[in-house]
Amino acid sequence: MTSHYYDKDDATHRMEIAKLAPEDFKAWANLNNIVSRENGAIPLKYRELIAIAVAHSTGCPYCIESHAKKGKAAGVTKAEMGEAVMLAAALCAGAAAAHGGLAMKFFDAA
Repeated sequence: MTSHYYDKDDATHRMEIAKLAPEDFKAWANLNNIVSRENGAIPLKYRELIAIAVAHSTGCPYCIESHAKKGKAAGVTKAEMGEAVMLAAALCAGAAAAHGGLAMKFFDAA
């Protein structure tokens, strides 16, 4: 039984998925190219800030690590990254409050 999560060696297990569903895995992996695109209307630095915020919203430690490093390389400052994290936290809290209202609605309807 595993006693911890998010081990660096977990990537080997994801590669098993790549072997079992190669086309789907390739399509998923290519989605990350959207962030690193440099010919879009949104500059790379801001793409990485958005990715940092979303990574915190989804709670993916691998994405957090990747985009924190890529963001720094793209010119994101530590202060900007901190603000992006707090923006994500604020919106996640807003989503929790909005969904909390739905919970009240469903409770009353039951």
